[in-house]
Amino acid sequence: YPYLCRSVSEFWRRWHITLGQWFRDYVYFPLGGSRVGRLRLVCNLLIVWTLTGFWHGAAWNFVIWGLYFAGLLILEKIWLLKYLEGKPVIGHLYVTAAAAVSFVIFDAPDLQQAFSYLKAMFGGSGYPLLSPEFLYYFRSYLVVFVIAMIGATPLPAKLCGRIRQTAAGENGMTIAEPLVLVALLLICTAFLVDGSYNPFLYFRF
Repeated sequence: YPYLCRSVSEFWRRWHITLGQWFRDYVYFPLGGSRVGRLRLVCNLLIVWTLTGFWHGAAWNFVIWGLYFAGLLILEKIWLLKYLEGKPVIGHLYVTAAAAVSFVIFDAPDLQQAFSYLKAMFGGSGYPLLSPEFLYYFRSYLVVFVIAMIGATPLPAKLCGRIRQTAAGENGMTIAEPLVLVALLLICTAFLVDGSYNPFLYFRF
């Protein structure tokens, strides 16, 4: 559940776990990890996250994305984690905002577009807070948005666990689970087909 994290350090322990563990074991630890001086720690994080950016693709936005996370992790290890202790709401809002910004940098076709999107997100392009376009997309995707928010929490897993506590519930879930997964696959496929051209993200490498 990465979206329940209260720091970027925790977020990256839960997000893309296999990639994070590989860079930790084969790059970060051999460089000395965090058991080094402050300057060396900063260098280690910059090296690891520059390589992580390059791993995702040979484009400047991936490098900037990696350095962005390196900067946040450096701030946390030097100062920010101490400030966030005992402030779960502030930590959660901080991680949510940080992740949203990172996705814009990551997904943009180039740096110019990335900065343009970020400028618009933070009110720097003169767009109104509420517009007909915003209301249209908000109404169109509200149900998906609510489902995504609930799905990012342990609530669905807890509900399934309670249902499985009875024999009837266990039998029902055994039948329902594959049917629901197939239905979700069909819905996702329909959205992709309806969305016309959808190139695979890593083809940009």
